[in-house]
Amino acid sequence: MDKLGSHISHQFEEELQDIRTQVMAMGGLVEKQLADALISLSDQNAELAEIVTSSDYKVNAMEVDIDEQCTQILARRQPTASDLRLVVAVIKTITDLERIGDESERVARMSLQFAETHGDKKKLMGILTLGEHVRTMLHGALDAFARMDTDAALSVAQADSKADQEYERILRESMTYMMEDPRTIPTILNIMWSARSLERIGDRAKNICEYVIYLVKGKDVRHTHYGDE
Repeated sequence: MDKLGSHISHQFEEELQDIRTQVMAMGGLVEKQLADALISLSDQNAELAEIVTSSDYKVNAMEVDIDEQCTQILARRQPTASDLRLVVAVIKTITDLERIGDESERVARMSLQFAETHGDKKKLMGILTLGEHVRTMLHGALDAFARMDTDAALSVAQADSKADQEYERILRESMTYMMEDPRTIPTILNIMWSARSLERIGDRAKNICEYVIYLVKGKDVRHTHYGDE
């Protein structure tokens, strides 16, 4: 779907292309938030964590602005068929991107608390592995959106099962740590909450891939088995 289609109004085409471009810009900002949050956790970089937590307003502002533009397009242009699917997909995508930004902020806040308590970095290995996996998923989802590539979208969506498995493994390890040494409970709880945030980011990335499939094929694949695609 490289071309959005021919429209009577050239301005309409530009409006549709513009919201796609803005989604990618928002996605790039969110992707950086996540990457920085993971670096701040790995390196115990409090300054970088503060940057992540203080920049979330930019993502929120972009969501509001793009959503308003989509509302205006729906009201003035009354799009149909693939154009309507594009606007709907954009509205859904920016909602998930905003929530990914929120989850990244939570991870950054956890990194600050972990640094303050001088936690054992070895306990972060699992969460950093999960973080890298969902970061790759997010990048792949945004790339699939940019290219309207349903095969790539399907591949990323299927990768969410690995994120779920990593999350469950972290939970099991965390329970073991807390039983062995109750003094670690506050730190381990932070790790568990961060793992939950990362698992949700994987879910959001999968959602974006489902919107790509919906946009290109006109088929809602939510709550279905991807093997049928």
